[in-house]
Amino acid sequence: MDKKRVLDIKNLNFYYKKENPIYKDFSLELNKGELVTIFGKSGSGKTTLFELILGSLKPISGTIEKSNIAMIFQDPYNSFHPTYSIIEQIKDIVGDISQNELEEFLINLTLQKELLDKKPHELSGGQLQRCSILRALLMKPDLLLVDEPTSALDNIIAYDVMKLLVTLLDKCAILLITHDLDMASWCSDKIIRLEENARK
Repeated sequence: MDKKRVLDIKNLNFYYKKENPIYKDFSLELNKGELVTIFGKSGSGKTTLFELILGSLKPISGTIEKSNIAMIFQDPYNSFHPTYSIIEQIKDIVGDISQNELEEFLINLTLQKELLDKKPHELSGGQLQRCSILRALLMKPDLLLVDEPTSALDNIIAYDVMKLLVTLLDKCAILLITHDLDMASWCSDKIIRLEENARK
Protein backbone atom coordinates (compact mmCIF):
# COMPACT_ATOMS: atom_id res chain seq x y z
CA MET A 1 0.00 0.00 0.00
CA ASP A 2 1.15 3.51 -0.82
CA LYS A 3 2.28 5.06 2.47
CA LYS A 4 1.78 8.64 1.35
CA ARG A 5 2.05 11.08 4.27
CA VAL A 6 -1.19 13.08 4.46
CA LEU A 7 -0.76 14.78 7.85
CA ASP A 8 2.43 15.82 9.60
CA ILE A 9 2.17 17.77 12.86
CA LYS A 10 5.46 18.68 14.50
CA ASN A 11 5.98 20.22 17.95
CA LEU A 12 2.55 21.84 18.04
CA ASN A 13 1.97 24.36 20.82
CA PHE A 14 -1.38 26.03 21.35
CA TYR A 15 -3.21 27.72 24.18
CA TYR A 16 -6.00 30.20 24.79
CA LYS A 17 -4.37 31.10 28.12
CA LYS A 18 -0.61 30.71 28.40
CA GLU A 19 -0.83 29.16 31.86
CA ASN A 20 -3.15 26.43 30.54
CA PRO A 21 -1.64 24.93 27.35
CA ILE A 22 -3.94 22.70 25.32
CA TYR A 23 -1.08 21.30 23.23
CA LYS A 24 2.57 21.28 24.26
CA ASP A 25 5.13 19.92 21.77
CA PHE A 26 2.46 17.65 20.26
CA SER A 27 3.40 15.67 17.15
CA LEU A 28 1.36 13.35 14.94
CA GLU A 29 2.02 11.65 11.60
CA LEU A 30 -0.74 10.08 9.55
CA ASN A 31 -0.27 8.11 6.34
CA LYS A 32 -2.72 7.04 3.67
CA GLY A 33 -4.40 3.82 4.79
CA GLU A 34 -4.29 4.64 8.52
CA LEU A 35 -7.12 5.44 10.93
CA VAL A 36 -6.18 7.28 14.11
CA THR A 37 -8.72 8.12 16.81
CA ILE A 38 -8.57 11.19 19.05
CA PHE A 39 -10.21 10.26 22.35
CA GLY A 40 -10.73 12.47 25.36
CA LYS A 41 -13.15 14.22 27.67
CA SER A 42 -14.99 17.42 26.73
CA GLY A 43 -12.56 20.31 26.85
CA SER A 44 -9.48 18.16 26.26
CA GLY A 45 -8.76 19.73 22.87
CA LYS A 46 -10.30 17.33 20.34
CA THR A 47 -12.23 19.92 18.34
CA THR A 48 -9.40 22.43 18.77
CA LEU A 49 -7.07 20.01 17.01
CA PHE A 50 -9.42 19.78 14.01
CA GLU A 51 -9.67 23.59 13.88
CA LEU A 52 -5.87 23.82 13.89
CA ILE A 53 -5.60 21.28 11.07
CA LEU A 54 -8.29 23.06 9.05
CA GLY A 55 -6.54 26.39 9.57
CA SER A 56 -9.36 28.19 11.39
CA LEU A 57 -6.99 28.42 14.38
CA LYS A 58 -3.28 29.17 14.15
CA PRO A 59 -0.64 27.37 16.26
CA ILE A 60 1.39 29.39 18.74
CA SER A 61 4.35 27.45 17.37
CA GLY A 62 5.05 24.24 15.50
CA THR A 63 4.02 23.17 12.02
CA ILE A 64 1.03 21.41 10.43
CA GLU A 65 1.40 20.05 6.91
CA LYS A 66 -1.59 18.33 5.34
CA SER A 67 -2.98 17.09 2.05
CA ASN A 68 -6.48 17.60 0.60
CA ILE A 69 -9.02 17.46 3.45
CA ALA A 70 -12.73 16.75 3.78
CA MET A 71 -14.62 17.06 7.04
CA ILE A 72 -17.61 15.24 8.51
CA PHE A 73 -19.07 17.39 11.30
CA GLN A 74 -20.84 16.17 14.41
CA ASP A 75 -23.86 18.46 13.87
CA PRO A 76 -24.97 18.13 10.23
CA TYR A 77 -27.54 20.95 10.52
CA ASN A 78 -24.71 23.45 10.92
CA SER A 79 -22.84 22.10 7.89
CA PHE A 80 -25.62 22.64 5.31
CA HIS A 81 -27.25 25.89 4.17
CA PRO A 82 -30.94 25.78 5.12
CA THR A 83 -32.41 27.16 1.87
CA TYR A 84 -30.77 24.98 -0.80
CA SER A 85 -31.31 21.33 -1.64
CA ILE A 86 -28.77 18.75 -0.52
CA ILE A 87 -27.75 17.86 -4.08
CA GLU A 88 -27.23 21.54 -4.99
CA GLN A 89 -24.90 21.98 -2.04
CA ILE A 90 -23.00 18.79 -2.81
CA LYS A 91 -22.53 19.84 -6.44
CA ASP A 92 -21.34 23.31 -5.35
CA ILE A 93 -18.44 21.66 -3.53
CA VAL A 94 -17.80 18.50 -5.52
CA GLY A 95 -18.64 19.64 -9.06
CA ASP A 96 -19.45 16.90 -11.56
CA ILE A 97 -20.57 13.70 -9.86
CA SER A 98 -20.22 10.19 -11.23
CA GLN A 99 -23.73 8.73 -11.11
CA ASN A 100 -22.40 5.20 -10.63
CA GLU A 101 -20.27 6.32 -7.70
CA LEU A 102 -23.16 8.34 -6.24
CA GLU A 103 -25.55 5.40 -6.42
CA GLU A 104 -22.99 3.06 -4.84
CA PHE A 105 -22.49 5.42 -1.90
CA LEU A 106 -26.26 5.90 -1.53
CA ILE A 107 -26.72 2.14 -1.24
CA ASN A 108 -23.89 1.83 1.30
CA LEU A 109 -25.29 4.72 3.35
CA THR A 110 -28.90 3.43 3.07
CA LEU A 111 -30.03 6.76 1.57
CA GLN A 112 -32.83 7.17 -0.96
CA LYS A 113 -31.77 9.26 -3.95
CA GLU A 114 -34.89 11.42 -3.77
CA LEU A 115 -33.77 12.72 -0.36
CA LEU A 116 -31.00 14.64 -2.10
CA ASP A 117 -33.60 16.92 -3.72
CA LYS A 118 -34.89 18.00 -0.31
CA LYS A 119 -33.71 20.85 1.91
CA PRO A 120 -31.87 20.08 5.16
CA HIS A 121 -34.85 20.76 7.46
CA GLU A 122 -36.90 18.18 5.56
CA LEU A 123 -34.56 15.36 6.63
CA SER A 124 -34.08 13.66 9.98
CA GLY A 125 -30.81 14.15 11.83
CA GLY A 126 -29.66 10.68 10.86
CA GLN A 127 -30.49 11.20 7.19
CA LEU A 128 -28.72 14.55 7.13
CA GLN A 129 -25.64 13.12 8.82
CA ARG A 130 -25.43 10.44 6.14
CA CYS A 131 -25.74 13.19 3.50
CA SER A 132 -22.83 14.94 5.19
CA ILE A 133 -20.82 11.74 4.97
CA LEU A 134 -21.83 11.35 1.31
CA ARG A 135 -20.62 14.87 0.50
CA ALA A 136 -17.26 14.24 2.16
CA LEU A 137 -16.76 10.92 0.35
CA LEU A 138 -17.54 12.45 -3.04
CA MET A 139 -14.78 15.04 -2.46
CA LYS A 140 -12.24 12.19 -2.63
CA PRO A 141 -9.99 13.57 0.13
CA ASP A 142 -6.50 12.41 1.05
CA LEU A 143 -7.38 13.07 4.69
CA LEU A 144 -10.85 12.68 6.17
CA LEU A 145 -11.53 14.46 9.47
CA VAL A 146 -14.45 12.77 11.19
CA ASP A 147 -16.09 14.31 14.28
CA GLU A 148 -18.44 11.88 16.06
CA PRO A 149 -19.88 10.65 12.73
CA THR A 150 -22.39 8.22 14.21
CA SER A 151 -23.78 10.25 17.13
CA ALA A 152 -27.07 10.91 15.28
CA LEU A 153 -27.45 7.35 13.98
CA ASP A 154 -28.95 4.23 15.49
CA ASN A 155 -26.57 1.41 16.36
CA ILE A 156 -27.11 -0.74 13.25
CA ILE A 157 -26.70 2.15 10.78
CA ALA A 158 -23.78 3.52 12.81
CA TYR A 159 -21.94 0.24 12.49
CA ASP A 160 -22.61 0.09 8.74
CA VAL A 161 -21.36 3.68 8.32
CA MET A 162 -18.14 2.93 10.18
CA LYS A 163 -17.62 -0.20 8.07
CA LEU A 164 -17.99 1.98 4.97
CA LEU A 165 -15.49 4.54 6.28
CA VAL A 166 -12.96 1.78 7.00
CA THR A 167 -13.24 0.53 3.40
CA LEU A 168 -12.06 3.98 2.24
CA LEU A 169 -8.64 3.52 3.80
CA ASP A 170 -7.20 2.32 0.51
CA LYS A 171 -7.91 5.85 -0.79
CA CYS A 172 -7.26 8.13 2.19
CA ALA A 173 -6.41 8.40 5.88
CA ILE A 174 -8.98 9.07 8.61
CA LEU A 175 -8.59 11.11 11.78
CA LEU A 176 -11.58 10.32 14.00
CA ILE A 177 -13.00 11.99 17.08
CA THR A 178 -15.27 9.76 19.13
CA HIS A 179 -16.46 9.14 22.67
CA ASP A 180 -17.12 5.49 21.79
CA LEU A 181 -13.98 3.69 22.95
CA ASP A 182 -15.31 0.29 21.87
CA MET A 183 -15.78 1.54 18.31
CA ALA A 184 -12.37 3.23 18.39
CA SER A 185 -10.72 0.00 19.55
CA TRP A 186 -12.40 -1.91 16.73
CA CYS A 187 -11.43 0.37 13.84
CA SER A 188 -8.29 2.30 14.83
CA ASP A 189 -4.63 1.73 14.10
CA LYS A 190 -3.85 4.05 16.99
CA ILE A 191 -5.82 5.78 19.76
CA ILE A 192 -4.53 9.09 21.16
CA ARG A 193 -5.94 9.90 24.59
CA LEU A 194 -5.59 13.66 24.85
CA GLU A 195 -5.82 13.85 28.61
CA GLU A 196 -2.71 11.66 28.71
CA ASN A 197 -0.80 12.86 25.66
CA ALA A 198 -1.73 16.26 24.33
CA ARG A 199 -0.23 18.31 27.13
CA LYS A 200 3.07 16.42 27.11
